[in-house]
Amino acid sequence: MISLAFPWALLALPLPWLVWKLLPPHREQVPALRFPFFRRVTSAAGAEPGPGSVVLRRNRLQMATAVVLWCCCVLALARPERLGDPVEISKSARDVILALDISGSMDTVDFATADGTRIQRLAGVQQVVRDFVAQRQGDRIGLIVFGSQAFLQAPLTQDLATIVDLVDQTQVGMAGPHTALGDAIGLSIRAFEASDVDQRLLILLSDGADTGSRMSPLNAAEIARGEGVEIHTIAVGDPEGSGENRVDVATLQDIARRTGGSYFFASDVQGLDEVYTRIDELSPRVTEVLSYRPRTPLSYYLLGLAAVLGLGALVILTLRRKRAVRA
Repeated sequence: MISLAFPWALLALPLPWLVWKLLPPHREQVPALRFPFFRRVTSAAGAEPGPGSVVLRRNRLQMATAVVLWCCCVLALARPERLGDPVEISKSARDVILALDISGSMDTVDFATADGTRIQRLAGVQQVVRDFVAQRQGDRIGLIVFGSQAFLQAPLTQDLATIVDLVDQTQVGMAGPHTALGDAIGLSIRAFEASDVDQRLLILLSDGADTGSRMSPLNAAEIARGEGVEIHTIAVGDPEGSGENRVDVATLQDIARRTGGSYFFASDVQGLDEVYTRIDELSPRVTEVLSYRPRTPLSYYLLGLAAVLGLGALVILTLRRKRAVRA
């Protein structure tokens, strides 16, 4: 199917005809010599004198070429395009940020696998997060790691392979030995400033209690709620521990409640995997379908045809003129 991007340009097609009909012909005065005995000269020469004015006339080739050239130029100005088949693109309307605790307590080897083997907490989290990210095709994912301080490892991106690589390269203690829950939430709020979608989801995983944040976790949660950020909290570790090794279940529950999210506790790899599945059920992915039809411009074909016809007509007229002069 062919369509015109600027169909109003076709209004210029009758313009030469209107100029020819409505405007007076071009007249030009040139100096001349007057001979008193002009008629005697022409009579002696046996020639028939013509009128003093000269009216230039175009032959059929010139008229046809001019008409075709004008039509080609006007049609090219209207920009004809060939429309391709409709193409649909599904665009996710959800942004997700993963905030992972990598404080010193994440080095504890008490995370159970499916076969009962005990592995490091962070290794178990990496294993599940890797599969979770791989299933987020179409979503934009961001990554924050936090310990004594929070760091943005990756802003919101659809490059999921990079997110997986960054998760795999994360090591315990990279961000310090302590736990800064409030700072992690605050940093995620800043990261979401680059988001223009309505569904903003923060998944916060921690195995300790907040000990060094500049902003309290609950105050940060209130700000997140005002920014439309939904926080799902995941506790791993030992709720009966002491000091920083004790996961602060009450705070994580309060953070989730204040932002309209949910709280989960995972003690093994299978449980953590079920948590991420449950989060998908609670916050289903919203997609926006964009449809467009590819357009191939055709104007250059018309301009090329006009150039070829114009050059061809010029060559033919030049050859005819030379023959007439020789004759």
